[in-house]
Amino acid sequence: MQVAILCGGYGTRLKEETEFKPKPMVRVGERPILWHIMKHYAHYGFRDFVLVLGYKGEMIKDYFFNYERLNSDVTIEIGRPDSITVHRKTDEIGWKITLADTGEKTLKGGRLKRIERYITGDKFMMTYGDGVSTVNLEALQKFHASHGKIATVTGVSPAARFGELTLQGDRVLSFSEKPKGGSEYINAGFFVFNRKIFDYLSPQEDCDFEYGPLEQVAQQGELMIWRHEGFWGCMDTQRDADALNKAWSEGHAPWKIW
Repeated sequence: MQVAILCGGYGTRLKEETEFKPKPMVRVGERPILWHIMKHYAHYGFRDFVLVLGYKGEMIKDYFFNYERLNSDVTIEIGRPDSITVHRKTDEIGWKITLADTGEKTLKGGRLKRIERYITGDKFMMTYGDGVSTVNLEALQKFHASHGKIATVTGVSPAARFGELTLQGDRVLSFSEKPKGGSEYINAGFFVFNRKIFDYLSPQEDCDFEYGPLEQVAQQGELMIWRHEGFWGCMDTQRDADALNKAWSEGHAPWKIW
């Protein structure tokens, strides 16, 4: 199953970092948070990634084009520029990464629609490029397969500043991107979709995802929730980034399950 990761937003609430780089490239420890997210998926065997690029997407392309050379020892021979030997030190063997430009100003729904041609299966996973967690992705996949609906969203508690979910059992009755407070669960990303989700999207720049399409899917009874009671952390502000880095540097980052 492929994994689409949204990497194209401006990250305006983290301007200290994102003025110079896309948010998924903000570091936690020595690696971008995007790498941490991909390591989580790879741990469960999901190694086929579609990175949905936008703002400063060329920096993400450069990172992966040069990944092995940057993260391995190399031997070069002066005068022979093509003679470079990479002494591989990385564990990321077998990762397949599609780097898809979807426009700098395109909203999330438009971005997803524009990568439809790269999604080859009937189902795929999707998450945001700024959140780490201990979500059991194998269990999430099995839950999605069990209910036969179009979409599964991972919900975490307590509610905060993200999209609220109104629930009836495991079914999401409504999805509100601007919560009013009081909801038990919020949208944590880590979605699983049937490719029918593309029918709710358009490639237009102004096609959002949470506003409109996901609300419609919920209203039609096609959105289910996977409740995650473990760790989840989002790099939304500088304070969030500092907290993730502190956990990593002190050696107790709960999302490091690999």
